[in-house]
Amino acid sequence: MSSTAASVAVGTPTQHYFDRRLDEIKVSKSAINSVVMDYLISEGYPRAAEKFAKEANIELPATEESIQVRVASRRAIHAGDIGTAIDLINDFNPQLLDTNPSLHFALLRSQLIELIRSCMSNDPPNITPALRFSQAQLAPRAAGNDEFLKDLELTMTLLLVLPSDGKLEQRFAQQLDPSFRRNLANQVNEAILESQGSRREAKLRSLVRLRMWAEDRAKALHKDLPSILPFGLQDTEEATNERDMHADPLENAADIMVM
Repeated sequence: MSSTAASVAVGTPTQHYFDRRLDEIKVSKSAINSVVMDYLISEGYPRAAEKFAKEANIELPATEESIQVRVASRRAIHAGDIGTAIDLINDFNPQLLDTNPSLHFALLRSQLIELIRSCMSNDPPNITPALRFSQAQLAPRAAGNDEFLKDLELTMTLLLVLPSDGKLEQRFAQQLDPSFRRNLANQVNEAILESQGSRREAKLRSLVRLRMWAEDRAKALHKDLPSILPFGLQDTEEATNERDMHADPLENAADIMVM
């Protein structure tokens, strides 16, 4: 072997066995398109689904009737307009919140958080509306449920720590973080789907959970794996840290697909 060939061989990185096996697995384009389309419909992105159908040259599936209320509810919750979201849900299915007290309480609690935001932004702060809403809507529901009562007490504590010029404790800050609204919107989306006899979540979410379980199981058995196994939904740097931060790898997937 010449010195040139030897130097090339030494300088060429060796592909991990796992990556080689992964490259050997051929997934059909139609299967991938089906999973992506299912995600867009289940998560409530009809315009993105229509655009994807045209670009992928596939048929747009018949969307079930709840998609518009799911879209409108998500937008309202993301904007902090929880009252509108509750009205939309009740107009669509008056029994949904009556039969799902946990979701109903979560919505009312979020509505209280938005009310506290508004009250504490006044100069001087006026907490009366928040107190009245809490006493009328949440206190009766929390009286017989320890978990509800704990969440209500945590939210009411915001009246003592806001406004804050410094960094809030995580238990307070997470109630004000946009992810709090996103999680609630996901709960509403899943509840509406289930009420219509559909799956609560997209196939892609189940596949991601299965993939995470398999990776954890393989590591527990000390299998030889690459140091980084990105999901392919984020940049390399984000993928490096996603498992350490216990982040949801699909949290921003919709934004990526819609763009």
